[in-house]
Amino acid sequence: MGNLQTTTLLLGIGLALLILYLVRRDHLHWPHGLFWMLVAIAAAMFGIWPRLIDQLALWVGVVYPPAFLFLCVGVILFVKALHADMVNTRMERQLRRLNQVVSLLAAENAKGPASSGTGQT
Repeated sequence: MGNLQTTTLLLGIGLALLILYLVRRDHLHWPHGLFWMLVAIAAAMFGIWPRLIDQLALWVGVVYPPAFLFLCVGVILFVKALHADMVNTRMERQLRRLNQVVSLLAAENAKGPASSGTGQT
């Protein structure tokens, strides 16, 4: 194996080990860890079989394989960023609703038990 292949393989394995460590220590949620594990496996595969990207580019019809690799990486990162924004938006919406419920409960609690509508004195 050449230096580039060895480096790519070691980076893939190192990334996989780091991801497993982060998921195990609960620093990374497992669905996100799964995505990054797939990235690490892909990097290791390209380290083991460097001609794989050439074959994929040829199959798709791209003449220059590194351009195909960069295109794939760009699309994957774009989709990951879009997904992260969707999750962030959902969490912000849930947080806003939770703040509203807490505010309503705090306002109801501030009125006191006499105005709770139970009719007990």
